[in-house]
Amino acid sequence: MKTRSEKEMFDLILGVAESDSRIRAVVLNGSRADQSARRDCFQDYDIVFFVNDIRSFTRDHSWIDVFGERMILQMPDDWHDHPYDYTGSEPFIYLMQFMDGNRIDLSLNADGYIDDGEPAVALLDKDNMLPEFGPPTGACYFVKPPDEKEFSDCCNEFWWLGPYIAKGLWRGELAYTKFILEYLRRSELVKMLGWYAGLKHGFQIGIGKRGGKLAQYLSHAEYEAFERTFLDYKKENIWEALFAMNELFFLAAQTVSSRFGFSYPQQDDDRVTAYLNHVRRMPLSSKSIYPSGES
Repeated sequence: MKTRSEKEMFDLILGVAESDSRIRAVVLNGSRADQSARRDCFQDYDIVFFVNDIRSFTRDHSWIDVFGERMILQMPDDWHDHPYDYTGSEPFIYLMQFMDGNRIDLSLNADGYIDDGEPAVALLDKDNMLPEFGPPTGACYFVKPPDEKEFSDCCNEFWWLGPYIAKGLWRGELAYTKFILEYLRRSELVKMLGWYAGLKHGFQIGIGKRGGKLAQYLSHAEYEAFERTFLDYKKENIWEALFAMNELFFLAAQTVSSRFGFSYPQQDDDRVTAYLNHVRRMPLSSKSIYPSGES
């Protein structure tokens, strides 16, 4: 299937909005509204339709078929653990991935525009309801300097999660271990690296979702150290990735704490690291965390 061009996609979106009296305004936000964002073929069309009757749209979802042949659709506002109230007028979003590679994230909103700082461009305004948008710069995505409590909590969570990973590795619980390390603990590492990179660049950068743009703001050696924190399914390699993560977190946290005058929890670092080394050496037949004579 031939991929529709950006012009074709905007013509389609605006054509739908202009021909439907229920749709009063259209706003583009996200990366396509950010003049500084990198352009590529994977950018979504993040669109908000401001409508006067959400229920008239959500009572029959087939109206979105006009946007093209879909590969897959998701409606996260109507999920098994939080079903949507189809009798109300709460906002609703359609996440549409199309067969030609394009994607539209289309939000329906019955309220007025709320400025959350995200880059935005008015595409249509039938009632002059939208505010004047300044030049979209993407500054809302910049890393923000931490306060002392935020820094302390990040360090605490990072080191707190270490024993969970050691336990999972010793037990051979791969799924559990990967979840703790790759989802929970890596989130704290990326947060710290964001502050570290922010310091280096005057907090005028954004590191992207989940640190996807870190390679642009770390040195080659630093990013190679980050790459070593990624694991495969082999136990020893996971141990190596775990300790590589510890070393990189320490490097970044020391710089951040020194710059802002924060206290780094060196005792937590030392004790947890010693514990991890101990569990790594434990025989699988051990019935106690500590060998005889230790406490």
